[in-house]
Amino acid sequence: MTLSNINLGYACINEELKAPLKKGRRIIRDKITTNRSMILRTFNERGLSYVSELALKNCLDLEKIIQWNEDHEIKFFRMSSDLFPWATKYNFEDLPDWQAIQESLQRSGELATKYSQRLTFHPGPFNKLASPKKEIVANTIDELNYHGKVMDVMGLSRTPYNKINIHVGGAYGDRMEAMKRFVLNFKYLDKSVQTRLTVENDDIESLFSVSNLMFLASEVGTPIVFDYHHHKFRPDKETEFGALSMAATTWYGGVTPVVHYSQSRATEQNDPNIKPNAHSDSYWEPFEDYGYTLDVMLECKSKEKGLFKMRQLLKERSSKEEQEFQIGDIVKNNFYLLSEIFLVTGINYGKRTCNLALLSSKQTTPGQIVADFHELTKLS
Repeated sequence: MTLSNINLGYACINEELKAPLKKGRRIIRDKITTNRSMILRTFNERGLSYVSELALKNCLDLEKIIQWNEDHEIKFFRMSSDLFPWATKYNFEDLPDWQAIQESLQRSGELATKYSQRLTFHPGPFNKLASPKKEIVANTIDELNYHGKVMDVMGLSRTPYNKINIHVGGAYGDRMEAMKRFVLNFKYLDKSVQTRLTVENDDIESLFSVSNLMFLASEVGTPIVFDYHHHKFRPDKETEFGALSMAATTWYGGVTPVVHYSQSRATEQNDPNIKPNAHSDSYWEPFEDYGYTLDVMLECKSKEKGLFKMRQLLKERSSKEEQEFQIGDIVKNNFYLLSEIFLVTGINYGKRTCNLALLSSKQTTPGQIVADFHELTKLS
């Protein structure tokens, strides 16, 4: 594992920025968030003028979050689906502030391109392209098309680099029939969605594993986003490495695969009453990339704080591995020198030379070499 092949990201909300910044009782910076919304009753009562006001604030704050991410060397961010409250109930062009909103979105897209930041969407679980109910499918198509339009306005690529990720949504008693409906309904999506759509493995036995989703990858070309945490609960006989490798083959055009990563909140809180598939607040173990170059969307609840924790864990592991490699190289490359040192210092030369010769010929990992060498130095 090298830090250079891993790009960490977080989702939707910036914990540091979401609350107003105060100095004493005085607010010196308003909250920065892209999740301003309203309930349906408020939408019906206050209409498009209020929608437009919130949407503009959300879009302006997206610019600030992109800049904050750059200042903190974060190159991967999942945008909120709530940029436009009740987005499928009106045309963007009818919003009173549409011109300003459009310009703001374009600036965000230009910033992301300038900084080489990857921006993505993950519409909610109510999007069910495989549903047997026409009304649900129609609503899903509208919702996904909204996300595609936002990305188009931003000038983002029509590729899975700027992905719109969903779950199949349900098996409805027959996985294959559900996926066939998904394929059928896929053709009704706008090109802005078809070219960006990805699918993700589930954490429920009755739903979809990576191996199940390979059907969609072959039929409509949707890359698979491998979710490490979900895989633990729906492995379908695949190892973690095997499932990741399978998903990685579905990404095309030189686009780096995206994976999702979380750990169990039940383990974190040491509470068996918490569902084991619930996402943790933060992290305590480093992520395993198995040698792949990956963009890792961290789905812990502490958002960018969890990203900083994972960054620390990865650096600590990388530093430890580097030290082990260095010591391992010293042991292997300086076998004869070490033998001479033992001889000159009058240490039990024969016994150590025999063991060092065995050590130098072993096909082993640097960590094992270090452990073996430490064990050898205890011999008298």
